[in-house]
Amino acid sequence: MKKILGILLSLLVLTSCNQNQNGGGDKNYSIGINQFAQHQSLNNCREGLIEGLKSEGIEEGKNLTIDYNNADADVSIANQIGQQLASGKNDLLVAIATPSAMATYNAAMDRDIPMVYTAITDPVEAKLANEDKSPTGNVTGTSDELPVEAQLKTIREILPEAKNLGILYTSSESSSVSTIKIYEKYAKDYGFNLVAQAVTQSSDIPMATDSILSKVDVITNILDNNVVNSLPLILDKANEKKVPVFGSEIEQVKLGCIAAEGIDYLELGKQTGIMAAKVLKGEIKASETKYEIFKNPNLYINKSTFEKLGIELTEELEQRAVESFE
Repeated sequence: MKKILGILLSLLVLTSCNQNQNGGGDKNYSIGINQFAQHQSLNNCREGLIEGLKSEGIEEGKNLTIDYNNADADVSIANQIGQQLASGKNDLLVAIATPSAMATYNAAMDRDIPMVYTAITDPVEAKLANEDKSPTGNVTGTSDELPVEAQLKTIREILPEAKNLGILYTSSESSSVSTIKIYEKYAKDYGFNLVAQAVTQSSDIPMATDSILSKVDVITNILDNNVVNSLPLILDKANEKKVPVFGSEIEQVKLGCIAAEGIDYLELGKQTGIMAAKVLKGEIKASETKYEIFKNPNLYINKSTFEKLGIELTEELEQRAVESFE
């Protein structure tokens, strides 16, 4: 009898210890993150992701472990990170930006690990989704598809005389190529001649910027990681030539772009984090969930840039802006 009581007592102690370790019986989760570049837009996306997870009861330091990796805008490093994460024991893989998403998915597609992506303009072009938004595998996420027509309308409102609209983009980044096609479709409707100039790597950007500035009245920036990484350089060169540069989201306007009809990456990250939490908790399956598009673009303006370039900021435009920066 004493032996049986001893065994029961041991089991009770072991159960109590396990509960204390996992927060009273709640499951502990582990996710691996492959972030393509170290710039504020993608950092905001990651921070929002963590906030979204926390809002669903999954919090780093309590019941969540995060293996964070950054590829520093290097595709080969993104591929290495994808392979590393796919061979690990994470419950979920998260990819931030198109190159990292493609690398991670290719590494994990034959393994039973769900994946969630974010900050991808065109998941279909990236082979992560079908035309109906359904997943091509055990993968889902959120898209940062740009409100191109709203941007063109705002550029025309601010610069009624502008004719040549320039865009720098990376030829190997599928989301950038997809966005260029959208601009080609709508630019003429707003009276613009589109001048798109491709680069293959970051080191091409200084010369490409000089070239495009000699051909255009205005530049609009898209969500191209190489270009975003070089935005301070582009802005310096453009300001010297008095050529306004429009951004595609809030952080680019903070840096000095004149305005943007864009998205808030912190909010996009939160939306993604909530989706990721549902996958982790088994409420949805990545393999059965269509990707979501962030549909709440806002107008952001930089009043100092208006003043620096001598461009009129109308009262109507200033009132319409969700945020303005000095």
